[in-house]
Amino acid sequence: MGRLEGKTAIVTGAAKGLGEATARLFVREGARVVLTDIDSANGQKIAGELGESAIFVKHDVRSAEGWQEVIKTAIDNFGRLNILVNNAGVVEVGTIESQTIEQYDFVMDVSSKGTFLGCQLAMPEMKKSGSGSIINMASVASIQGEPYVIAYCAAKGAVESLTRGVAVHCAKAGYNIRCNSVHPSAIVTPMVQSMGAKMEESGQQRLAKDNSAAGTNRRGEPDDIANTVLFLASDESKFINGAQIRVDNAVSIIPGIVT
Repeated sequence: MGRLEGKTAIVTGAAKGLGEATARLFVREGARVVLTDIDSANGQKIAGELGESAIFVKHDVRSAEGWQEVIKTAIDNFGRLNILVNNAGVVEVGTIESQTIEQYDFVMDVSSKGTFLGCQLAMPEMKKSGSGSIINMASVASIQGEPYVIAYCAAKGAVESLTRGVAVHCAKAGYNIRCNSVHPSAIVTPMVQSMGAKMEESGQQRLAKDNSAAGTNRRGEPDDIANTVLFLASDESKFINGAQIRVDNAVSIIPGIVT
């Protein structure tokens, strides 16, 4: 217990799935947490369950003004900002031939632009706090490619590259701020569980089966990711910066596996 004692965190996409698991674990480990999401009902419910150490803010990560409000809430209520978990993301089924421009723009805006804004706007307060850890949620899709979610692959690739750029910038500038990316495979979350129906609707179900024939693609649990994020948020990982952390049960290195 207490691995994040005295630290303040922002966790986006915290109303369900990986974000919810991360926010709950952070509070158990002593952090004060601002949970953000567009899902107000679930977000407020979770923050209420977590007590005085948690606040919920409705937040569209594509909005710079929204980010400014979230960061101000963290400072006004908890006095500092030490940790940012850029977890919010969306997925739209589509191959390079079928993905629409509108779907591509939406996925890129949430994952790539949202992560960019979070890193940029959180940095001044982390500098004031004297330390910072930014954890960006990427995916094995940015490593191995997944043919039926092409915009998602592109967005998570952008997140992965952005992470390295932020890490190098902070290191060269002498800031005590680290930035790392986490790359899960399929985890049992509402987003992943919804994929079957989405793929069937778009005619991609057969493609997915054909590409997951080799080995096993057993799904992980949200806490498998949350525990990794906790380590990166804590001082235990103080010498890890600009890293790509795969949490995928070897999926990304087994030929033929698509999550």
